[in-house]
Amino acid sequence: MSEQTQEEQADTAESDAIRTLLDGYPDAAMMVGADAGVIATNAKGASLQTLLEHGKVEAIQAMIANAASEHKVVVGPILLEGAKGEILLEVSVIPQIASQGPAAANLLVLSHDVTLERNLRSALVESRQRYKDLVEVSSDFAWEIGSDRTFGFVSPPGALGFTPEDLLGKNPADYVIDAEQYNPLPFLSDRAMDSVEIWMQTSSGENACVVASCLPLTDDSGRWCGVRGICRDVTEDRKREAALRNAQERERLLGYIVNAIRDELDPLNMLEKASKATSQAMGGAGCRVYRRLDEDDYVIAADFGNVGELEGIADLLVRLDEESEAFTINLGNWNVLAASTHYNKQINGAICIWKESKEEWDEGFHILIGDVANQIGIANEQIANHERIVNLSRTDAMTGLLNRRAFFEEELPRRFSRLERDNLTAALLYLDLDNFKLVNDVHGHQAGDEALIFLRDMLLEFSRPGDAIVRLGGDEFALWLDGVAPDVTLRRVETILKASEELMKYSGDDDHPLGLSIGVALYDPKDMESIEDMVSRADAAMYEVKRDGKGGYRVAPPPSTEGEGGGDG
Repeated sequence: MSEQTQEEQADTAESDAIRTLLDGYPDAAMMVGADAGVIATNAKGASLQTLLEHGKVEAIQAMIANAASEHKVVVGPILLEGAKGEILLEVSVIPQIASQGPAAANLLVLSHDVTLERNLRSALVESRQRYKDLVEVSSDFAWEIGSDRTFGFVSPPGALGFTPEDLLGKNPADYVIDAEQYNPLPFLSDRAMDSVEIWMQTSSGENACVVASCLPLTDDSGRWCGVRGICRDVTEDRKREAALRNAQERERLLGYIVNAIRDELDPLNMLEKASKATSQAMGGAGCRVYRRLDEDDYVIAADFGNVGELEGIADLLVRLDEESEAFTINLGNWNVLAASTHYNKQINGAICIWKESKEEWDEGFHILIGDVANQIGIANEQIANHERIVNLSRTDAMTGLLNRRAFFEEELPRRFSRLERDNLTAALLYLDLDNFKLVNDVHGHQAGDEALIFLRDMLLEFSRPGDAIVRLGGDEFALWLDGVAPDVTLRRVETILKASEELMKYSGDDDHPLGLSIGVALYDPKDMESIEDMVSRADAAMYEVKRDGKGGYRVAPPPSTEGEGGGDG
């Protein structure tokens, strides 16, 4: 074989070895000369070869020149613009040692596409940063418990007022209120848990509610080695929920109290219902409702429950004018919750409820008693209006005395039954002004009204508080004397007649003086007389005085001797 043939065979063998080498590389590979000319390439290196031959990859050309001149491996990243975006190649240029000597002959160029790895690393870094940012700004706090059952990690800015440094190395159970009631406690759980509500203590000593979720950690052998989780502070949510529940409960109790009041048709019984319903709804030992009749006069309108002596009640009544809101006061053994009642911004009463002094009234009851007081204020006004209406229906508009209907339908039957029950004497006086019409005709109705008012005042002056004074109509009046002896009655009549002489100043003329005629009927329980008969006797006696010349009195004969005549004055 000739020397040339041997060289050709050697070249061919070398070329085959290069192709085998290049084809065995999984990514783009080329064999180049020191001038960057491509000698051989594998299938994936074809595109890189094209770019290199057209001078599109100056960075690789520089790496080849550096490796050839320095006789060393050169490695570096190459960034290319591809049809789908940037491509990052990791390129290695490796000098080949020629068989004839140490000088570099050819260079092996290996390229590895690391675009995906770079993107994955970037995504991972970004994800980690995103997680870090979210954890740091979140109101939730992340934590991790190690195998020593203490905090090994707490996310910034800490939790419940504690810094991460405050908690690291500490047992989480030390911060949980009644930790033993949780089975298991999420911080130390050996199983996954979701949204478990836990009450914990803050750095300021207050109670806080958190919702915890956790996952247990295990080592390669499956043994528990810690817990990782997150907590959300829901204290404000729970406070709002509790406030809503309390408001709903107050609304329910108020509805119960209001309905109890409204179900009572009689205004005078409303306050009794109110005191009972309030005490029962609020768990009080007793309840009292006051009505204010004037600026300084509070009267008890209703009581319920334990109404034993409330020591220092005067202090409570004084404070009612000073306090705009519900307040508490200790009276003896009782803790009293009180509030004034209003109508049109004017105090018209009060309500107070009490329980043992060792028990407290919370804020919710302060609000509730205020709401109840508003309703009681309306009820007090309704009762006052009712009383005014009743009073108007019972009294004479001009004199303010009892009217005819109230006397005969209400007062007289009530008083008469008491006489029969208690075996008491009494007297009924019928009074009629003499020559009254002439007063109106001559001097006018205003003078006539003045004469009637004078007579009213005179009767009030010579009557006792328990007596009943009535304007029957026009110039006719009646006077009922309870439990009075006959001789006392007659002295009273004579006193009234003497005082009535002053009526003469209202007379229409001197020939017809204004005077008074009185008929008297005495009641003796042994006579078993009816109301009607007693009234008839008094009326008949008065008209006898009129017939006999007016200006005096006559005592009607007793029922057993009626028609036999009576005494005159």
